[in-house]
This record gives sequence, C-alpha cells and structure tokens, in this order.
Amino acid sequence: MTASPIQAASAEIGLGSGAFRIVRPHEVAGHSGSAPRSGGFSRLVVRLPNWVGDACMAVPALELLASVGYDVVACGRGWAVDLFAGMPWRTLALPKSLVGQVEQFAALGASRTLLLTNSFGSALAARMAGSEAIGLARDARGWLLGSSIPFTIGLHEVETFWRLAWVTAAADGGWPLPSRRRWRRPPKRLGLRVAALHRQQAAQALSAANITGSYVVLAPLAVGTVAGRSKMWPGFPALAAALRDHGMTLVACPGPGEEAATAAAIPGAHLLPALGLGAFAHICARAAVVVANDSGPMHLAAAVDAPVIGIFGVSDPGRTAPWGLRTHVLGSAGGWPDAQAVVNSVRGYVHAR
Repeated sequence: MTASPIQAASAEIGLGSGAFRIVRPHEVAGHSGSAPRSGGFSRLVVRLPNWVGDACMAVPALELLASVGYDVVACGRGWAVDLFAGMPWRTLALPKSLVGQVEQFAALGASRTLLLTNSFGSALAARMAGSEAIGLARDARGWLLGSSIPFTIGLHEVETFWRLAWVTAAADGGWPLPSRRRWRRPPKRLGLRVAALHRQQAAQALSAANITGSYVVLAPLAVGTVAGRSKMWPGFPALAAALRDHGMTLVACPGPGEEAATAAAIPGAHLLPALGLGAFAHICARAAVVVANDSGPMHLAAAVDAPVIGIFGVSDPGRTAPWGLRTHVLGSAGGWPDAQAVVNSVRGYVHAR
C-alpha cells in the first residue's frame, strides 16, 4: 500500500512507519471532509497550546510554517494575541465554548487545522468545523484526526512542535526536498519578536520604577505540580537576600492576583505593575539575567534570547529546559539546586555583561 504524504514525511524526519494510522474523513460517518489538496500552500489554522511556556516553545514551528508560505492563523487563549503581536502571522483569541470554537474555525475556511494541543476537545472542534485535523494521536482522539503523527518519547517540547510543523509542510508537496532537509532540526533560538508598542510599555514601566541601570528579573512563582509536588523553588527568599547583599537591583512582574505571593517570595524586589506578555518579554530581554522556575516566564525570557537560569526540582529539564544559547539549568527532576549555586550563576551572568 502506498504511504500517505503524512506517513512519508514522518518517515523522512525519522518518526518511522507503522507506528500510527491515518484516519481519512470518509472513514468516519458524518464527517463532511474536505477536497484533496492540489499542492502548494494556503491557509492553515493552528490551534495554539494553552500554556504560555508551551506557546513560546512553539514559536519556531509557527515561524517555519509561515516561512514556507502558509497563511497561518493561530488561535489560542486571549494572551496569545499580545504575545505574538510582533510575529508574521495572524493571532486570534479562541472563544471559550466549543460551539464558539467550531464557528471560528469554520469561518476561517481552512481545509486543515494543525493541533499543537493534545486535548480531545481541540480535535473535536476542528472536526465539527469540517477541517482536517492534524496532530498527535493522544487523549483518545485518534479517530477525530484526519492525519495523526506519532508521539516520540525523549524529545524536547520545542522538537515535538517542530516535527508537527515539519511533517505538515513536507506532506503538502510544495516544499523542495533540499530545503526541508536543511531544516530537520529546529533553530537554536526561539526567535520571539516583540512589537514596538510593547518595547515602549516596558521602557515606561522601568522608568516609572526609577530603574535605569542593570537589573535581575526574578520569577518565583509557577503554576501546576508534578506528582503532587510544587514546581516553585523554595530558595527564592534566600536568593533575593543574597543578591541584594551583592548590590543587585531585583525586578519582578507579577500577574494579576500574584502580587502578595511574589512580594513574600522575593522581599525587596521592585514589583512592576501588571504588564502584558509582550511588554514583560522586553523587560526580560533587557535584564542582566532572568531566574525562574520551570514556568511560563522562564520560556518567555528564553524566547527573546535573554540570559536565563531555569530552576528545576520536580520536572524534567529534558522536555522543558529553557531553549536557547544563553540558558542554563540548575537542579533536576530529582531535586532542587543549592541557593549558593544559583547566586554564583547569577553573579557570573551579571559580571559577564
């Protein structure tokens, strides 16, 4: 049996064959399907991840799709519109209800939707909109996908998103073989670009706080747990005290409702008023170094190529370490780093400027 374009592209990038099955629209009763593609690139709806960090790690994949010629329309949480304001694709806020999502996908008129989520609901929304859904066959949703791509254990999340985009583009037939072979692996930087308005907002926030020189950004909070264990490093108060003793200016930008918890975790830091993700990204880009848990702020800072120290203690850096050329991981899934080790790392970055 002849391999499908998705199967062939998956095999080409090293995902193997036989590990998954393509489910075509006509195989499932009631699906409207879509006309076969005639080659070339057209509109592609991309369902963005639901977490800020994951969305940042998806930037190279989105950039790849836009660069090969797709009219990319990225749909996700409301904050994604602000986050990607400086990027060369359109970003839309996704309605909260399933019905609203179906209506949005249908109105966009794309024949295919690339899912960077693993949820059943995202596949269902694309399917109900009459779009061929492409994604990982997880969360018991394989039968909803028009094309499923195997999940590969051991990859970084950046690599997983990249492979989804790469296989989607390679299967379309309009991407020359020599070019796609050069791009089998993602770039070494995430490449998030910040809009001019957000750079202005960041500068205004720093000026209002009378911060004119070098500063260190601390992001002590983290959402979620791993096996019931918090992802928040308990050493931030000691770190903040030690860095203040070394004469460093500390800056934090808590989200709505996070002010008290942030102030308690890093006493003495300058707490900037709530900013959008784009402005916060530029705050990070201007910092001497950013110290953060395995969290959205860590990946946001890495996305703008800021120097980043990622603090790990319960999650796996192999999957979610900050991606970039100026990043450093302390700790592991098996335990937190010593506070003095973090202090020494921060001092190294600050003195290197």
